[in-house]
Amino acid sequence: MKLRNLSTLVLLLCGFLAIAQESGISRDWTSFVQTIEVTTDKPIKFRVVGLAKTDGEHDSSWSGIWARVDNTGSEPGFFDNMGDRPIILNEWKSYTVEGEFGKDAEKLSFGGICIGNGTFLFDSFEVFTETPTGSFEKLEIKNSDFENQVKKGMIQDWDLGIRAGQNIRVKEFAYTSCSDAANGKYSLMIKGTGIEEGPSDEIGPKEGFSPQIGTLISMLDNLSIRVERTVGNLKERELDFLLDEKANSIGALIMHLVATEVYYQKRTFEDISYTKEEEEAWEFAMSLGEKGRKNIKNHDAKYYFDIWKNVREKTKAELQKKDDDWLTSNIPGSNTSNHFAWFHVMEHQSSHLGQILLIAKRIPPDPKKITVEEKIKD
Repeated sequence: MKLRNLSTLVLLLCGFLAIAQESGISRDWTSFVQTIEVTTDKPIKFRVVGLAKTDGEHDSSWSGIWARVDNTGSEPGFFDNMGDRPIILNEWKSYTVEGEFGKDAEKLSFGGICIGNGTFLFDSFEVFTETPTGSFEKLEIKNSDFENQVKKGMIQDWDLGIRAGQNIRVKEFAYTSCSDAANGKYSLMIKGTGIEEGPSDEIGPKEGFSPQIGTLISMLDNLSIRVERTVGNLKERELDFLLDEKANSIGALIMHLVATEVYYQKRTFEDISYTKEEEEAWEFAMSLGEKGRKNIKNHDAKYYFDIWKNVREKTKAELQKKDDDWLTSNIPGSNTSNHFAWFHVMEHQSSHLGQILLIAKRIPPDPKKITVEEKIKD
């Protein structure tokens, strides 16, 4: 009770005003980022240091300081978000992420991340790089202590998300300045609300469903969440990217996963295939190829995942009416069981997730030059 009373006092002290997120994606985590360009001809160590504290509402709520090195050709380099040592203490402490730039490094991105419902505070970020003598020098970063207050849910000199210039809003999280600061007058406060309790990697029975069906749903959700986490921050240009003239885009593959789930809804819940109207509506997503390339494009990530979430809600609503005996029974007129049909939906997601990951790694940088405020000096 003592921590909760303190949390209430902090919220009153901060005069917290939730910013309505009318647009944006929906997920259980959010982050903020600042990026520095890197030039080096040999490996150089670096440190990202930040002050943080977490007042989580669930055991699965946590925060972290994170850093990522992007190499030439969009190849991934060092990455650490403290997932193996999460910040769960409701008291100000300093946390450090240490890594190394290689000779192919182009950018260092860093910031804070928080997961789940709760109140997450950050203050006083610092970045250090190794000098030729082995000591560390401090780099200048803008609004490192968040004394420039948050305006309309935006952090001055920082971006929302994990990449500079994207500003991905997440509906479940609101950003504001707070006078509960470790240094100076203000800290950054992020409030997470309305997130379903429980980690996405929890596989097993779910309340309201028969045991085997609940376990199946947990697997379906795990995979669809992983797809969204993989591409939820991508821009329209990136979702429409084609590896070659015969490839499928990431956006088209997501719609293909949705269309497949709709198909098996029809087969297992209604014992019928598409109507003519439904077949026309989902034709491009099912067939992909040239039709998919021409007709599935020019949409943001939210467009695709909103459709998928509506379809998944119907899947859950129908499966809630069934039991484990139904799951093991065959689809009428078929040697295929309902369980195998929905297993196929699940492994279909897994199969295309691998394809999506490959495409995402091959997306070229934005041809428009991004202005970077700070550079590491020689």
